[in-house]
Amino acid sequence: MLNRIRQATQGYPRPFWILFWGMLVSRSGTSMVWPFLTIYLRQRLDIPLTTVALLLTLNSAVGLVATSVAGPVVDRFGRKGAMVLGMLAASLNLLAMSAAGSFGLWTLLMAIDGAFSPLYAVGSQAMIADMIEPARRPGAYALLRMVANLGVAIGPSIGGFVTAASYTLAFYIAAAAEFAFTLLVFFFIRETVPQREEGAETRAESGYGPVLRDRPFLAFCGVYTLAGITYSLMMILLSVYGKENFGVPESQYGFIMATNAAMVVLFQFGITRVSERFHHLPVLAVGSLFYALGVGSVALGHSFPAFLLSMVILTIGEMIMIPTSTALTANLAPPEMRGRYMGIYGLTWSIGFGIGPVLGGYLNDNLAPVAIWYGGFLIGLAATAGFALLARSVRHAGAEPAPAGPS
Repeated sequence: MLNRIRQATQGYPRPFWILFWGMLVSRSGTSMVWPFLTIYLRQRLDIPLTTVALLLTLNSAVGLVATSVAGPVVDRFGRKGAMVLGMLAASLNLLAMSAAGSFGLWTLLMAIDGAFSPLYAVGSQAMIADMIEPARRPGAYALLRMVANLGVAIGPSIGGFVTAASYTLAFYIAAAAEFAFTLLVFFFIRETVPQREEGAETRAESGYGPVLRDRPFLAFCGVYTLAGITYSLMMILLSVYGKENFGVPESQYGFIMATNAAMVVLFQFGITRVSERFHHLPVLAVGSLFYALGVGSVALGHSFPAFLLSMVILTIGEMIMIPTSTALTANLAPPEMRGRYMGIYGLTWSIGFGIGPVLGGYLNDNLAPVAIWYGGFLIGLAATAGFALLARSVRHAGAEPAPAGPS
């Protein structure tokens, strides 16, 4: 397996590998905090789950606006500066979170995180598209997901025990890891923004107009948002659902998250090598079905092993969905508008993670906790149907390029 990966990744440039190893450092630290944030906020602020979800929605809503700004910034001023600014702000914000003790201050800090985090996300995705040719982009994005999830495997498995002793220490470690990645990018990566041709410059400066007229791309983003809502329910609400209803402690939930990450580390590259042989939209329909089944199966579970199995099902969908959708966006975007296309693509996550937790919190507080997962199952099925319909319409129009084929 290692030999196959080595052969497939020969020729990736040095800056790509800096991002690769820096991502491991960053995610190992930050994932010691974020998976347990709903539990921490419930305990620290003593507020209802719906209110906790509203804080997360605020984070996503601000991120929604910030992502729309990040695209033009990344296209106009470059990838590197935006990435450094976003990561530096995240590091300082984590330090502030370690001492925040009021709802008002947490509202401010969650808004600040939402404002700056899209800068790194949009900048790095555009930078990878700049550095890697189209045929190799799914593999590049898959490798970054592998190492990010290796960090997520390390972080929660340690973080479950660190947070049980001291959430403050976990915030300090997360801030230090993010700052270390900031230094790597600042000192060792050069700007990659493509030189614009004269005609392309006019087009790039026309704002979001060309993107908003790209109806197939917007339809893809709309359906992908439904999949994001489904995914967010598992990632945000499973920890508090398992603890409050079935006594699943943080240490066991940390193992559930570590399993998610370990699966990506072990199987992501191989799954991507298979999925890239097929057209993108049918692949996304299959991935959405796994999302629906993973989230819906939580309703049938009552213990740690059952929730672990649900996460395994969801993770299969995740490994199918995320590299495929990112590569599709990169391939659809003109070089001078990659930041904008990645920005609109990033909005799907902001919207999904904004709507999902609030919807889940409302179902939990007003119907029953198990209603979270029935609702997520239906939304996941809607995403599956949406991608299947898009695949059919694109196939009839002959608009989707041929898949890469086996290599």
